[in-house]
Order: sequence, then C-alpha cells, then structure tokens
Amino acid sequence: MEALEKKAKEVLVNNFKEGFSIPCAKLYPFQWFWDSGLIAIGFAHFDMEKAEQEIETLLDAQWGNGFIPHIIFHTETDTYFPGADFHQSNLHPEASKKYRSTGMTQPPVTGFVLEEMYRISKDKPATLKYIETVIDKVYSNHNYFFTKRDPQNEGLVYIYHNWESGTDNSPIWDDIWATMNPPEYTFERRDTTHVDASERPSKREYDHYLHIIEIAKEHNYSDEKIAELSPFLVQDPLFNAMLIKSNQSLIALYKLIGNNDDKVEQLQKWQDKSVKSFNNKLFDEELGAYIHYDLRNEKPLRYLSSSSFAPLYANIPSKERAASMVNIMMDKFGGDQQYLCASFDPTSERFNPKKYWRGPVWVNLNWMLFNGLNQYGYNNIAERVKQDTIDIIANNGFYEYFDSRKQAHKDGNAGYGGNDFSWSAALYIDLLKR
Repeated sequence: MEALEKKAKEVLVNNFKEGFSIPCAKLYPFQWFWDSGLIAIGFAHFDMEKAEQEIETLLDAQWGNGFIPHIIFHTETDTYFPGADFHQSNLHPEASKKYRSTGMTQPPVTGFVLEEMYRISKDKPATLKYIETVIDKVYSNHNYFFTKRDPQNEGLVYIYHNWESGTDNSPIWDDIWATMNPPEYTFERRDTTHVDASERPSKREYDHYLHIIEIAKEHNYSDEKIAELSPFLVQDPLFNAMLIKSNQSLIALYKLIGNNDDKVEQLQKWQDKSVKSFNNKLFDEELGAYIHYDLRNEKPLRYLSSSSFAPLYANIPSKERAASMVNIMMDKFGGDQQYLCASFDPTSERFNPKKYWRGPVWVNLNWMLFNGLNQYGYNNIAERVKQDTIDIIANNGFYEYFDSRKQAHKDGNAGYGGNDFSWSAALYIDLLKR
C-alpha cells in the first residue's frame, strides 16, 4: 500500500504543470474542469498549496457570466483534437479574454471539492481563509446554471453535449444519435494514436459530437439558442447530482464563513426546487433508480448506468429509494464475477466492458458511490466498492478506466485509456485515508 501511495503522489506531481494538472500525458494535455476538482482532493492530503492553485487556475478561466469551460487550453499542442482553433470560445461575448477554451462545461464538482479540502486540511482556519477568496466564483457558476440552463424553471439544468456529462460515449446517447444525421466530417483523430481505437468512441460518434458544437458555434454559444436548437438537450442525473451536492457544500461553507445570509437563502431555494424535481422527474419506479431525461424529445432515457446511483452521494433519495437503488446495483452490477461499479448495465446488450463509458469501472464514480453508500449506512457495500477500486489499481496501475469483469484482470492488463491518470491517483489517496 505504501509503495502504491508513493506512486500515486508521483503521478500527481508529474502531471502538475504551471498551476494546474493535466489528466495524463499525451492523451489529455490541457486542464479539464471536473478532473481538476477531483485532483485537488488528492493534493489536499500532501500539498495543499497545489490543491489551492489547481482550483484558482480553473476559476481564473471563468467567463463573465459564471460559466466554467470543460477544457482550458493553456498550451499550444497538436496532440489533441478538437483543439482551441476548432472550439473558438471567443465567439461568446463573455468568454475569457485570458484563456482559450471550449464552449462546453462539465459536472460542477467545485463546491463539494472545496468542502473536501476543508475536511482534509490540517490547518482549517488557513483553508477557510483560502476558500473565502474563491467561493463567490463557485456561487457565480451555480447562478449561471440555474439562470441560463433551466429553461423550464424546474431546478434541473440541461447539458447540450455528451462531453458535458463527463460520461462521453455512454450507450444512453445512442438513442439521441438515432434522431440525428450529421454530415461526415473530415478530421484527424489524435486520441487513437495514443491508445487502442477499440477503447475509444467511433468515427461516426465523433461526427455527432462535432455537429452539436458547430450548431452552438453558429449561435455564438448562446444558451438561449442552444436550448432552442440543439438536437442534444438532456437532464443528466450525474450532472445534476453534482450540482446539488456542491450546493449543499456551498451552504455549509458560507455558514462557516458567516455574513452570507442572502447567498445561503438563494442556494437553499435552488436546492429545495432541484431535489424535488430531481425526485419527481428522474426517478424511475420500475427500474428502481434514477435515469436521464431527453429534454429535446421530451422522453425518459430508461437505462441503468453508474450515473443512476450517483444521487446517493448528494443525499437525494429517501431511505426507501436508496434501498431500492442498492438492491438494483448489487443485483445487476455486483455479481461475483464483476468489479463494482461498471459504468453501464452489465445485463444490457449495449454493455462493453472495455470501451470508455460503455461498461468499464471508473475510479471517480466509485469514489462517489463509496461516500454515498456510507452516508446511507451501507458500510459493507461501501467497503466492497473501496476494496474493488484498490484491487484493480494494485493489479493494473493508475489507468483511466478498468475492465469490470474479474476474469479480465488475471494478467494485469485490464486497465485502459490513459495511464498514470491523475484522478485515479488522487482519489486512490483519498480512499486510503478514509
């Protein structure tokens, strides 16, 4: 364990550039929104200064309207497609003048990350002082979501691109691709030169991805126009659960700081509305868990994925619903031959245990599940999630994602995507300390 923890710290230090971390060398050479947050949790255990810099650099790229982009292009490199020239973030009138970025966002983890940093801190007064310098920017990000991304004013925000979900090529999106027929784009992929193409999204999937961005660019990344015209408009349980969890954290932190009654009151209003709508709209009684909702075509997307269980981490379900979710998870995802928790339903014909978000295990979702299960008192299952995560890392190394089938791990070649992956290392460190 000690050798592995030392290695995890080395991964983090090696991937830290000038004030920010890259997820891993070559494959992801820039700063990613939710990666940065989760990486800061790992750094908080042994280098709080780097954890603070990570968040500061991320928030430094915030747009005038509170939006935080999913990729910030700090350097010029042609090892990644689509890069800054393709995204043209400057089309939006309030985009950052200092940094080039995408015009998409990612799950808003920053609120709960600040609270995690405070929990981990050995000098809580100093950490709270730091949090005081950045928390209003995070509040502004939440304000952006609730005022710009909730067209029906129901407390649930939309994502307009699968990359915003964080679960890039989930089989859930197949239903949406079936409603679209984008042009065939000519472009040179970079990811498949670094890792096996069989582990990555297909060329045709990329056509869909680029087409959605082209529509957003055509309208200068206007939220109103995107809500009106984007063929992809989804209320995602993982994304909204992260927002709700971060809301909770901002409320707790503002109360610690004091003199922020107006913000606490506003956050609480958003929170009450969000949790109510989340439970009313996104819980599927028949499936016994939460699902995605296709806002463009006004229909539920009735699939089980690791995102279906993420609301446990945000304290969203009642005790009864949590029990149903845990039963479903153990029944479908938790068999003797499976590591917890596959990113997509292993009993589905769309399941692929090697392909990105179509079935592999991801450390970040397992970390959320571990915390969520403990919050609801499912300590034994939480312990299994933790042990499964530690075992697959010990067996394969700090990969981006891992095969969910136990038999695939016999030769230690069941880690896929990028190696020496930052959030796998960061959250491994945090799991060890819990």
